[in-house]
Amino acid sequence: MVIPCAASLFPTGEVQHTVAQRMVRFSDLTSKIIEDDDVVRIVVEQHPALRAGPVEIEVAQDEVELIRKGALSVVNLKLYQGDGSEPEAVTMEIEAFDKLADGVDMADIIRRAAPAYPPRKQARSAPAPAIDKQDYSTLEHAGKPHRGKVTEAEKETVLNNLPAINERLRREGSRVIDLGDPEHVARYGLEALAQEAGYSQQ
Repeated sequence: MVIPCAASLFPTGEVQHTVAQRMVRFSDLTSKIIEDDDVVRIVVEQHPALRAGPVEIEVAQDEVELIRKGALSVVNLKLYQGDGSEPEAVTMEIEAFDKLADGVDMADIIRRAAPAYPPRKQARSAPAPAIDKQDYSTLEHAGKPHRGKVTEAEKETVLNNLPAINERLRREGSRVIDLGDPEHVARYGLEALAQEAGYSQQ
């Protein structure tokens, strides 16, 4: 709790002169004055008197130890009825809860129990498409059927080494580059070579 406090002097005469003013903090529990560096803020999250969510109060540092001494070992539960109604939250002292297990170690029951909230399975991302890293401008790969545009470098390699490339393609069991096929000629820029070989491109 913070309350403004004014310090005043009364010199000779009837006029009151205010010379200083400061904010004074009081403990919400005991109403005693608290210095600024001795204030502890407490957030009350659960209490029967709460109406609109958590609230906060201020106490002195030496009052916190009494709170720690009064702390209880508790277990927080939720009761789910079979009729689908909203779950009921219950807080019990651990000692009282453990006694509910007649002749059985409650810790052992907890360890063997199934998880109430199984971790969500992360959706697997679709595998990235394979990237074709072959260099089709080399004699080793030039002329192979592949997706995408034929680069100028591959065209030049095919143009200058067509017999060797076709021989390699035959060994690999792939289709050869046919100068009589207009699509092959256009793809690899072999118009001049096709004309020299006597093929007419329509």
